Amino acid sequence: MRIGSHLLKNRLIVAPMAGVTDRPFRQLCKKLGAGMAVSEMVTSNSLLYGSAKTARRANHEGEVDPISVQIAGADPTMMAEAARHNVDRGAQIIDINMGCPAKKVCNVMAGSALLQDEALVGRILDAVVKAVPEVPVTLKIRTGWDREHRNALNILKIAQNAGVQALAMHGRTRACGYTGEAEYDTIRAVKAEARIPVIANGDITTPEKAQYVLEYTGADAVMIGRAAQGRPWIFREIEHFLQTGQHLPQPEVAEIHAVLLEHIHDLYSFYGDITGLRVARKHISWYTRGLVGSSAFRHTMNRLDSVAEQLAVVNEYFAQAARANSRLSYENSHDNNCAQDMPLASLLAA
Repeated sequence: MRIGSHLLKNRLIVAPMAGVTDRPFRQLCKKLGAGMAVSEMVTSNSLLYGSAKTARRANHEGEVDPISVQIAGADPTMMAEAARHNVDRGAQIIDINMGCPAKKVCNVMAGSALLQDEALVGRILDAVVKAVPEVPVTLKIRTGWDREHRNALNILKIAQNAGVQALAMHGRTRACGYTGEAEYDTIRAVKAEARIPVIANGDITTPEKAQYVLEYTGADAVMIGRAAQGRPWIFREIEHFLQTGQHLPQPEVAEIHAVLLEHIHDLYSFYGDITGLRVARKHISWYTRGLVGSSAFRHTMNRLDSVAEQLAVVNEYFAQAARANSRLSYENSHDNNCAQDMPLASLLAA
């Protein structure tokens, strides 16, 4: 799949998620198979450009190409300025947020609230595309404002006329939030009319689901969000399945421990120890979700106030998991004629 001059290595894209798709997470997902990762949304309010949070979000040091930065706002002039600001700081693709359903975003007529005003959508897209002619502009939307107002086809036409070079669509309306199931009929209809790449998003949680959505909608790529939280290897799993029709073995204890350690060390480096410690908590919780003893582990981990303590508790938890795995391996060695490390799935609570 190509976006402007950027040829992606595959059809798997990390969805922008506020508070999640920071540089460490994007880098990890790319390393584990994603063809592209879109940043968490960056404000178009220039008054906030000097804040530590906004400065971090504009930090792409060492990030693997292509670097896609999502901007959010409702004023065409401010959005154009935000696009230029981020391109000057390394953005190679500018993505426009018209898909976020959060109330605090929609209440200021940004995110998916913009879908109610097609004329404003056009003005924003025209302004941003003209502001950064040297880089491609992409757009992320929902199917519409509510089920009675699914206007994605209209938005597609506006986007294409403005020069937008790819459209990502979540298969829910703004009113749906994240409830119910995503529908793909609207994405399919949009793809049938599109002259630009279309990226399908929503409830893509397994290799089989990714294959189904690609085939059913005809989409050029799929975008994966919540399913990658605590499971960044989902991208290599999907890529392997799409290529071979077979499943990769699930990650083993040692690998998950190593991936988690790499991730949280990167968080400490990126945010500093205090903020990095706090950001790491949610990721650690996601990595261990559903595993034996994880509830008590998370309770303990969330009360720790130092990086050293957090690392010690993480290492001890996985050491216990590895010992349990070894016992399971030994018990199964009579059948397999060899003892080998078993997948972490063996430790899932019954």
